[in-house]
Parts: sequence; structure tokens; C-alpha cells
Amino acid sequence: MSELQIPAVIADFIDVVNAHDEEGFLNAFTSGGVVDDWGREFTGREAIKAWSDKEFIGATGVLTPEEVTTEGDRITVIGDWASNYANGRSSFAFDLDGDRIGRMTIREG
Repeated sequence: MSELQIPAVIADFIDVVNAHDEEGFLNAFTSGGVVDDWGREFTGREAIKAWSDKEFIGATGVLTPEEVTTEGDRITVIGDWASNYANGRSSFAFDLDGDRIGRMTIREG
């Protein structure tokens, strides 16, 4: 299997998530960053942290990327998500704002 070509900002983000680094995770977003988790939107650092404490970093999740596509400033990573909260193949679409994430949209992979 060939090495996935994951843009550095997203590869670094996945490493931070898989290391359960809450500070690094939160710092990856712009100040007005948004997480859209299956239609539930969390905007800004405090809202993202509250969501993540239960469902993402706090659930000690690990993302194993399987597919990556890039269209302009949107990078989509499809992979296996395993955590104490939810599991399964998921799609993570990242809309970049410079070297930060403006929006992360999570859907079924």
C-alpha cells in the first residue's frame, strides 16, 4: 500500500489527535473555528473543547487514515475512528484558513 499524501497541517493534526493532546488539538483551529459533528455545530475554542472533552480527545480517539483527497483549501480524510465514545469509518473534511483549521466536518465514511 502506498503512503498517503496527507498535507502537513492535517498530518500534524492527526498526530496531535492520536496523542490525545488537547492543547495541540484546540490550537489547530482558528479562533472562530467550527466542528460540525453530524450536523451539530460547535463554534469557538470553548464549545469545541466541551464537545471534545466527551466525544473526541477525551474519548481517547485514534484516527487511522485510509483515503485522502484535496480540493482547494478542503482536505478530506476518510479513515477508521476508534474511541471510547464512537467507532467506525468516518469522513473528516477540513477547511483550512492558512495553516489552521477553520472548519472540521465529520460524517460517515
